[in-house]
Amino acid sequence: MSEASTPSTGPSTGPSTGPAPRVLSGIQPTADSFHLGNYLGALRQWVALQDTHQAFYCVVDLHAITVEHDPELLRRRTRVAAAQLLAMGVDPERSALFVQSHVPEHAELAWVLGCLTGFGEAGRMTQFKDKSAKQGTGGTTVGLFTYPVLQAADILLYSPEPGPGERTFHVPVGEDQRQHLELTRTLAQRFNHRFGDTFVAPEAFIPAGAAKITDLQEPTAKMSKSASSPQGIIDVLEEPGPMRKKIMRAVTDTGTEVRYDEENKAGVTNLLRIFSALEGTPIADLEARYGDGGYGTFKKELAAVVLDTFEPIRERTAKLLADEERLDRVLAHGAERAGAVARRTMDVVRDRVGFVGRGH
Repeated sequence: MSEASTPSTGPSTGPSTGPAPRVLSGIQPTADSFHLGNYLGALRQWVALQDTHQAFYCVVDLHAITVEHDPELLRRRTRVAAAQLLAMGVDPERSALFVQSHVPEHAELAWVLGCLTGFGEAGRMTQFKDKSAKQGTGGTTVGLFTYPVLQAADILLYSPEPGPGERTFHVPVGEDQRQHLELTRTLAQRFNHRFGDTFVAPEAFIPAGAAKITDLQEPTAKMSKSASSPQGIIDVLEEPGPMRKKIMRAVTDTGTEVRYDEENKAGVTNLLRIFSALEGTPIADLEARYGDGGYGTFKKELAAVVLDTFEPIRERTAKLLADEERLDRVLAHGAERAGAVARRTMDVVRDRVGFVGRGH
């Protein structure tokens, strides 16, 4: 999923005096680096969305513990994830960039929504079926089962306040997350029906410029840390040498023509998508540029574009990680901004479900 100190107003999107739409997106800190598919499929768009939306971006460490993990590794990867987002251009003054566990209302709302979720509804989630099948019954936890409910809480905490006028709430999603977003919409509507108008049901959208990137060695499969081989993934923080080798060794086909053809030239098509997305050149122009010239020059120049894109990000990430205290202050600032919104939401939720107020 893909996630402003006065969240109900926010920056203007044009001549309208109404509030800018909100956007919420999150990413797990389950690897030592984001990869090319993360970057082109979602993270680059997070930066652009800051210009048009009230943005809430979250490193979802609570989701990361639904499977067995190492505590120190999780802590390090959480900071690495945040540093990469900042290095890519997420601006902590324009967006609330925070760590999920720093805002305890995420877990609290998840419990409330869990009490509105049918057992069968949760059991039908495709990702739960897939992940639990891989882990086996002994490794499947209740946390993994209720993962989509926590995800719904992540989103709905930042729902705009219902009221007169249009309230737009966007969640960038890929196809693998659409089912979870539909559950979120269902739970929002169910809560509203039982307890009164509280949540704006979020809308799924794919930001302009998002690209579907596949495995360099298995070009019919999505680039994924959990499924791809090391040679099939390009990491954002990878050193230039290995990165260049992976591109030069990327699977193509027995021909020589650089042409977009998903069915017959899946590997070349994937490389064209990457080249086009990073350089901003239409695929048709790349086909005309490289044509029948063979794959060698095409791959060599693609590698140069990839390295030029990621080398500055790698350098900025290293600088941010070198000053851990400063990075933690940025995340604390983001948690304060996100927490102000989350607390307001939970004040309404607690009242409407019938909890006794804590008083002052």
